[in-house]
Amino acid sequence: MAKAGAALSLLLLLLYLSSGGGSVMANEQKTWCVAKPSSDQATLLANINYACAHVDCQILQKGCPCFSPDSLINHASIAMNLYYQCKGRNHWNCDFRNSGLIVVTDPSYSNCIYA
Repeated sequence: MAKAGAALSLLLLLLYLSSGGGSVMANEQKTWCVAKPSSDQATLLANINYACAHVDCQILQKGCPCFSPDSLINHASIAMNLYYQCKGRNHWNCDFRNSGLIVVTDPSYSNCIYA
């Protein structure tokens, strides 16, 4: 009898998970992390260095889709968002010493697609 109860519990759990239970809701708001416009140049550079030490920032290289415009705020926003997305989109992954801002409007432009 105990085996039958355990099997039923396992079956119900599998049905729950396969039906979308326990997963992210389809209507959850997508968010991105960008640099606050008020951030100073040193902070932006530190954010780029920190984020790119932890995630692949190749899309910021010259000739890649997100190189232009070649500005610290643009590159910092892209690097910070790469880090934020890679680390699970938790609000603390966009803090960057209070220089990050979580936005709900997709900041992608031209061929530079924010993940």
